[in-house]
Amino acid sequence: MKNLIVLAVLALFSGMPPCLAGNGSHIEFGDPFVMKASDGKYYMYGTGGVADGFCCYVSDDLENWEFGGRVYRGNTAGSWTLANFWAPEVYEMHGKYYMFFSADWKHNPTGEKENFRIGVAVSDSPMGPFKEISDRPLFDPGYPVIDANVLADADGKYYIYFSRCCYKHPVESEISEWAREKGMFDHIEESWVYGAELAPDFSGIIGEPVLLLRPPVKMDDVQAEWESRSVTSGEVNRRWTEGSFIIRKDDLYYMMYSANFFAGEDYAVGYATSASPLGPFVKSEDNPVLEKNTGRGGDITGVGHNCITSSPDGSQLYCVYHGRTSATGNARIVFISRMEVGDGRIVISGEPFRPVRLPESSSAR
Repeated sequence: MKNLIVLAVLALFSGMPPCLAGNGSHIEFGDPFVMKASDGKYYMYGTGGVADGFCCYVSDDLENWEFGGRVYRGNTAGSWTLANFWAPEVYEMHGKYYMFFSADWKHNPTGEKENFRIGVAVSDSPMGPFKEISDRPLFDPGYPVIDANVLADADGKYYIYFSRCCYKHPVESEISEWAREKGMFDHIEESWVYGAELAPDFSGIIGEPVLLLRPPVKMDDVQAEWESRSVTSGEVNRRWTEGSFIIRKDDLYYMMYSANFFAGEDYAVGYATSASPLGPFVKSEDNPVLEKNTGRGGDITGVGHNCITSSPDGSQLYCVYHGRTSATGNARIVFISRMEVGDGRIVISGEPFRPVRLPESSSAR
């Protein structure tokens, strides 16, 4: 499965044309998240598109998308947020729409360079306006956190998953020893994925966060090579485990996650499974299931931070993620691919990579 590069499948349903919305412009989002709402529409949120907040795109069928405008604004006088608005995810719960997102916290007495926290905003409409439910972040673990993902489990409990940032988190491992011996880096910082039970009213977490996923410690770990490429290539002294997305199927929890530098070519996706929402999770030997395709003549790099959605009739699952091309440069654009989840495995397939697009007449501002 390692050789199955995930490539965008735009012929989502029988008879659908081979690319979304013809020859229109790309949707430029990082960290895309698609919510399938009870009104039958799809709403896509992501990093970018507007300053100091988030916007959305709307579709009836995952094929034709329209710009829906700004849905949330931060960095206001009454907000706890300051900058770096990242990775929004919106959930329809309790008759309302809740947005979980990352941003810099204004409260920064020690002058940290990375002061990210997770917040919650609510709206009566998936198109906003979303208003923060509190004048402070959802919780404060004492270190920067990003990339919130929420699970409403079958027993009625809610769980939140997030990534502790690499910032000021040096970790000893055989990888860090190797980097020092090579004269590449003095230390390696890591980001780890945690989970916690979420209060029913989304006002905070219950208990202490539980460590669920981290980069490999041993060089001979089957995951070590692909999760360490940003270090072994000399790109940066950090190893990431971030952008988690969890789904439950047949009493098994599948957690997808991204590794390597989000702005680099080697950003890629793997997954792990568990019988419990808070682990322990075991990484798949099939990882990575989504990575760059330049090694086989393709032009797509930096693919990752995915979510999962389904077809209008619910019969087909799709993986939505961002990536880069030589034509788009540093801009991250959205891709979508068919996927299967079951029997302890995730399989993503489709040739070749194709982006989600907007109609020529659609305005993204």
